[in-house]
Amino acid sequence: MATVKIFTTPTCTYCRMAKDFFQKNNIQYEEKNVAIDAAARDEMITKSGQLGVPVIEVDGKIVIGYDQGKLRELLAIK
Repeated sequence: MATVKIFTTPTCTYCRMAKDFFQKNNIQYEEKNVAIDAAARDEMITKSGQLGVPVIEVDGKIVIGYDQGKLRELLAIK
């Protein structure tokens, strides 16, 4: 099973869409709220170079934003 981490904020619509996608497809994930977790925010910026969310990490590969096609590819979901 893939290791999935999603960097989010509470008000992010695309973060909610990504989490709904994971739940619908029975994908376990770790959520990091960068609005309250400075270490997670620094980790997200270091890994992605991005300040916006969501940033999703799948087995070490970074996906910027909610890119369902890329997530399906990385997670082998048809």
